[in-house]
Amino acid sequence: MNTIDNLDFSGKKALIRVDFNVPLDEKYNITDDNRIQGAAPTIKKILNDGGSAILMSHLGRPKEGPTEKYSLKHIVKHLSDVLGVDVQFADDCIGAEAYAKAEALKPGEVLLLENLRFYKEEEKGDKDFAEKLAKLGDVYVNDAFGTAHRAHASTAVIAQFFPNAKYFGYLMAAEVGNAEKVLNHPQRPFTAIMGGAKVSDKLELIEALLDKVDNLIIGGGMAYTFVKARGGEIGKSLVELDKLDLANDLVKKADEKGVNLVLPTDCQIADEFSPDSPAYDGPNDSIPADKMGLDIGKESSEHFAQVIQASNTILWNGPMGVFEMDKFAKGTRAVADAVVAATERGAFSLIGGGDSAAAVSKFGMTEHVSYVSTGGGALLEYMEGKVLPGVKAINE
Repeated sequence: MNTIDNLDFSGKKALIRVDFNVPLDEKYNITDDNRIQGAAPTIKKILNDGGSAILMSHLGRPKEGPTEKYSLKHIVKHLSDVLGVDVQFADDCIGAEAYAKAEALKPGEVLLLENLRFYKEEEKGDKDFAEKLAKLGDVYVNDAFGTAHRAHASTAVIAQFFPNAKYFGYLMAAEVGNAEKVLNHPQRPFTAIMGGAKVSDKLELIEALLDKVDNLIIGGGMAYTFVKARGGEIGKSLVELDKLDLANDLVKKADEKGVNLVLPTDCQIADEFSPDSPAYDGPNDSIPADKMGLDIGKESSEHFAQVIQASNTILWNGPMGVFEMDKFAKGTRAVADAVVAATERGAFSLIGGGDSAAAVSKFGMTEHVSYVSTGGGALLEYMEGKVLPGVKAINE
């Protein structure tokens, strides 16, 4: 893997694609800076070598060009604090000002460019736009795993303008390396835990994992589709009625491949989707018509934990319930506790970004698992066996 460790950046201007798509509150304060912290080692390595860093990122999904809400200027102060350097800012990602500021950068200095997605050409993968970006630096570094599955100008197209000077940053290398470890070199038993709302969102991943795992645990909203497919009564619980046959097919495939498919048997049954709703523990196949399941129950939590704690490789993607509401976070918490216990015993645990990463963070467990991915969608596609454009562009 061609990483930044293979180059001394002294005197070089490194154009780095980072993923600073961080959440901001209504006053533009960063509410979670994990992605900034994740990119810091790469940036600091380049600065310590005596190079300078030109950072480019997107933020949010601006619809019509420049928008105050999505300006990267809001993160400059915090980024400066994290890096210990006064970060400069360019009001555009291309054009005269950006070029002049990049040209004037001295070793040890950092320039942050304005939001790439203020240009529609970014998401279209426009080659001319990529070439304009490429003029800003001598060396290209991709450290944005969260966008590696997108064939955008700054992640996949730009690399062709640096045929002999393109590298993976530390975060990107760690993401790919850890995904490879789980996919291709798991210590057995290998258990995957799938949660979240819909079977359809994880279908390709589940099918790919059935060829690799020993245990597949399914929780969250998607579990009710499996329960319904078996003839259970699920009340007003989340369900994909057009995926019932698919759910039964997945159960059959798991059996044929010798995979231990673990489904919940009970759940927290609530009157309504509300943190204040009355709730009780009961079987998830006999939920009253006017009620819904919002979390796995005690029996399922204990069963899932037993399987997880006996595992040596663990992949977790998706919560077990509506963990954002404390009343319905117990199942997700039980899974997190089991993953931590297994990790402390010596298992390797990979948390698959998105809601799983948010849950681990909420419970203060980020430091107690092996690796937390920063790229939910990118990791899923990588695990499905797809070639990520942002990875392919560096490897070519």
